[in-house]
Amino acid sequence: MRAIVQDRYGSADVLELREVDRPVPAPGEVLVRVRAASVNAADWHMMRGDPYFARLFLGLTGPRSRIRGMDFAGVIEAAGPGVGGLLQVGDEVFGEVEGSFAEYVRVPAHLVQHKPSNLTFEQAAALPLAGNTAWTGLRELRAGQRVLINGASGGVGLLAVQIAKARKAFVTGVCSTRNVEQVRSSGADVVVDYTSDDFTRGGERYDVVLDLVGNRTMAELRSVLTPDGVLVLSGGGSFTGGVLFGPYRLIIQGKLLGSFTRQRLVVLEAKPSRESLTALRDLAESGQLVPVIERTYPLTDAPDAIRHVESEHARAKVVVTT
Repeated sequence: MRAIVQDRYGSADVLELREVDRPVPAPGEVLVRVRAASVNAADWHMMRGDPYFARLFLGLTGPRSRIRGMDFAGVIEAAGPGVGGLLQVGDEVFGEVEGSFAEYVRVPAHLVQHKPSNLTFEQAAALPLAGNTAWTGLRELRAGQRVLINGASGGVGLLAVQIAKARKAFVTGVCSTRNVEQVRSSGADVVVDYTSDDFTRGGERYDVVLDLVGNRTMAELRSVLTPDGVLVLSGGGSFTGGVLFGPYRLIIQGKLLGSFTRQRLVVLEAKPSRESLTALRDLAESGQLVPVIERTYPLTDAPDAIRHVESEHARAKVVVTT
């Protein structure tokens, strides 16, 4: 099968389309013929080994996981022993697993769910990682609360706006000028254009701040929270030439300060699960969650898709089709 493989850290030039062995599903796994996979910030972080601090657990000289891609939508082609009756060969599914920029991927069955019936494979592929991040970050949001989403026009951000509105929150989205209308059309009640306005100086206070960018200081983010508000930190950023800590700076601060303030500082750990996939499917099928796709690329052009996401501040989701 064909797959996008890398042996060392670097720019998208280190990515190669190669023929590799087709995986065989182990007990409790399914083999999925990938129809589409989306590009996430995690892909270029893995590709670059950036920030450098992350190489301590990604691999010192190159990633331990050599095939890029983090989520997928496709059709089950085979099932290993013990999968049970929930998933059948021929089912259209979506999920999250490393190595999805390939024609086939093997996935633990508990990380797979049936594809939303009203979405295309491309739309469904845009949901798992980004949607799980947004859903996990906002799962405690209550009706009537005020939430600010910093980075509201990205792949996670646009889904977060829709999930927050589904929970009947009052949503403020922060984005650049070119994305204002898109964020507003996704449901944001207020949109702040960061090129002309600074959300930390407006005097507004929020019950929840979901930071998807990592471009503000801890003090600035906390200053816009209510006294008992919640700050959810989820990394983010774009490639700026390689850094030691990058968004981990805020994450480390959040872990250190969390026990010393009335405000809750939450470091987002969005682990893939069938529960989150089920929630995303239900929201999509009810019409409350509509993935927005900016561009699609064929598998052969996956390096260009990652270049676009890491350097050009992609609007919404970028999808690779196989």
